Amino acid sequence: MIRANACLTAAIFLSLSQIAPQAQELEKPLTHIAISAPFYVAGWMIRTSNAGEMGSNGKIGPLWQRVMGKDLVSQIPNRTDGALIVLYSNYASDEKGDYDYLLGARVSSVENLPAGMTWRKVEPGDYAVILTGKGQMPGILQAAWARIWKMTPAELGGRRAFLTDYEIYDARSANMQSAQVEIHVGLATGAH
Repeated sequence: MIRANACLTAAIFLSLSQIAPQAQELEKPLTHIAISAPFYVAGWMIRTSNAGEMGSNGKIGPLWQRVMGKDLVSQIPNRTDGALIVLYSNYASDEKGDYDYLLGARVSSVENLPAGMTWRKVEPGDYAVILTGKGQMPGILQAAWARIWKMTPAELGGRRAFLTDYEIYDARSANMQSAQVEIHVGLATGAH
C-alpha cells in the first residue's frame, strides 16, 4: 500500500510552475555516494522537458495517473524492493533541454519485460544526494529541483553530468501531506 500511496502522491505532479508556498527548503545537508555497480530500472517512459511541464500540457502527471490508475507497477517483474524510481536520462543538453523520464522500479533483470515496458541502465558514478524537506507533494519536489538548478558546482560537490539523475519514492513519501523524496544527481567524472 505504501507504493500506491507514494505513486498517487506523485500523480498530482502536474505543473512545475505551481510550487507550493508551504514547501520547505531542503532539510538535510547534501551528501555524496559513489555507485560502484550499475543497476537497472524498468517501467514506462516519456520524453519531455522542464519547459514543457510548466504548462497545462505536461506529460509527467498523466504518466503517473496512467501507471497508478491501471496498477501497472504490479506488472514490473524482478523488482528488488518496494520503492518506486523516477529516472531522468538521455538529456539533450542540460536542465533546459529534453530528457527521458522513466517511472518504474529497480529490477534485478530486464529479461521478459511486458509489452510497453522499457528499461534503462544506471551506470556507476558519483551522485550528490539531496533529501527534500518534509511537506506536501508535489511542492517539496518542485522546490528541491528549483534549488538544484540554481546550485553551483561547488555547492553540489561537482559539475552535473546530465547522464542520469533519479528520485526514490519509498516509505518516506507515502503520506502526500508530509512526504520526503531522495534525489540523486549525477556528477561528471573528475568535476570538482
